[in-house]
Amino acid sequence: MSASKDTASTQIEQLRKEINQHNYRYYVLDEPAVPDAEYDRLFQRLLRLEEKHPDLISPDSPTQRVGASPLSAFDEVKHHIPMLSLANAFDEKELHAFHRRLCERLEIDDAIEYAAEPKLDGLAVSIIYTDGVLTRAATRGDGYTGEDITQNIRTIDSVPLRLLGAGYPKTIEVRGEVFISKSAFDDMNANAEAHGEKVFANPRNAAAGSLRQLDPRITAKRPLEIYCYSVGWVEGDGLASTHSEILNSLKSWGLRVNPETTIVSGPNECWAYYEKIGKKRQQLPYEIDGVVFKVNDILLQNKLGFVSRAPRWAIACKYPAQEELTVVLNVEFQVGRTGALTPVARLQPVNVAGVTVSNATLHNMDEVARKDVRVGDTVVVRRAGDVIPEVVRALKERRPKRTRRIKLPQHCPVCGSEVVRAEEEAVARCTGGLYCAAQRKESIKHYASRKAMDIEGLGDKLIEQLVEQGLVEHVDQLYELRCEQLTTLERMGEKSAKNLIAALEKSKLTTFARFIYALGIREVGEVTASNLANHFGNIDSIIGTDEVALQEVADVGPIVAKHIVVFFQQPHNRNIVKKLITAGVHWPEVQLVSVLEKTLEGKVYVLTGGLNNMTREEAKAKLQALGAKVAGSVSGKTTAVIAGENPGSKLEKAQQLGVTVLNEASLLELLGIGR
Repeated sequence: MSASKDTASTQIEQLRKEINQHNYRYYVLDEPAVPDAEYDRLFQRLLRLEEKHPDLISPDSPTQRVGASPLSAFDEVKHHIPMLSLANAFDEKELHAFHRRLCERLEIDDAIEYAAEPKLDGLAVSIIYTDGVLTRAATRGDGYTGEDITQNIRTIDSVPLRLLGAGYPKTIEVRGEVFISKSAFDDMNANAEAHGEKVFANPRNAAAGSLRQLDPRITAKRPLEIYCYSVGWVEGDGLASTHSEILNSLKSWGLRVNPETTIVSGPNECWAYYEKIGKKRQQLPYEIDGVVFKVNDILLQNKLGFVSRAPRWAIACKYPAQEELTVVLNVEFQVGRTGALTPVARLQPVNVAGVTVSNATLHNMDEVARKDVRVGDTVVVRRAGDVIPEVVRALKERRPKRTRRIKLPQHCPVCGSEVVRAEEEAVARCTGGLYCAAQRKESIKHYASRKAMDIEGLGDKLIEQLVEQGLVEHVDQLYELRCEQLTTLERMGEKSAKNLIAALEKSKLTTFARFIYALGIREVGEVTASNLANHFGNIDSIIGTDEVALQEVADVGPIVAKHIVVFFQQPHNRNIVKKLITAGVHWPEVQLVSVLEKTLEGKVYVLTGGLNNMTREEAKAKLQALGAKVAGSVSGKTTAVIAGENPGSKLEKAQQLGVTVLNEASLLELLGIGR
């Protein structure tokens, strides 16, 4: 490198550090050190040097926020750790109930410390830094899979392209909310209106639409901002032991954290914070729809864990939504992916909280009856949680003489299958699980999933293409697919097509328990499917049985028994099962186990590492056949961890908790093999 180039390299590095420091003071500390004109001069100087020495340009330079070509589509991104939703509380009573549940689970009486912050009404994103450099960003999506928006996130000035300082982990996933401030939104809409362009309904829609632009140059023109609120996937050391300290670390590394974030203790202080922010809500520079409380201690968070799609240790306390009056023009029934029928009111369009609402949910028939909503009624409509429009109540004093009562259809409006509503249940459901077009994609996704038929390469996007192009209507038609059909699909070459055909062929050999689970019968999970397989041994016995006989199976009560009977009563479901078996789906003969032989009833085991005498899946099935429960994680309730070759972190967790560890020889002894 020449002397002049050495000098340029030094100057470039110094300018980058200086500009990054000014960005930190401006966006994170809100304490700009120099006027905008001086900042612009530094930026232009860096730009000129990089233009003169293009080989010295690096991706994390402040000049490289925009420059990528427009995309044709967003790539799919799997989150290493799911971006879960939060449970909601809408009043002080529910907040106290949340706190009480945590105290009971933790077996403590002391006040719990919470990190509290406003809940921004924006778009949740995941940003990954590797060795301090921004390497990937994604939308939340469905919580498990999002879209790659790295190019667009790079355009946001308040997102550092390189972390400041030191001490951060080698890889860290930062999670935050991207939003547009109220004033910037007003200015943006005023400018759009002046130029005859489309205006946005609200700041959230504007932020979401801006982040999902395929051309990052368009995103760069939008006034997007971010506040970071947590971390997800982390590799390496460097994180503190409390949520609030982690946020302080993020701030020191150049990431923006909401200045309203604080620490409170116990439910009374939580509620005081909720009321305080509520009073400031209209004066805040951004839109919020509530506040969030998170247990501050990370060890306590880990101890509390998660339920379904939400952490136990956090809750969103929502503010009351805006309400408006409108008229119910009609009511239609939508069929969801699980077959649930939801009555939807078609409304005379009305603006609620900045959004034009023409449809609103009535939830279920119990709610319809309770609210006594009829077609023709004037109703109060609101956006529950500021998101989902719902009918709150009917104004009976305004009811016209002729209205029409809402009746539950007897047959599915999509496929014509029988609609059933179990006793004491609010939700009515279509019984055409494997047949109904509304449930088609989800039934195929479930059938192909890892715990079901485990069809490698048959992902959600591909399933959607297969259904949308009419190549697969029901799961049995998967086995009729040909390579020449698959190669016409997006991102599906000849090699990928052959691999999928091979995976489909491989999936034909399964276990009876997996097959039952793959059918997607309501409330029949892995354990119930295993119990059914071990009790009946073959599919014809299950199809031909009644509710009384089904209830002799462990884990099958009257409700689950009813679901199984109703499922197999539908001719099209039986027909698809027959077609699957005709297509070659089969399994080894099941050795029936009597109740007396269930020697491991009530025991809980965790498998880790590789086994020599059987696969882990086979070991799991054999343990379950003897009445044991096989869990995916180690806890104080675990009877023993069975460790094979190259065990993972579950072995360490067992040793930490003092849980018994067994080897493969002990497993064989448990199963009565080789004695």
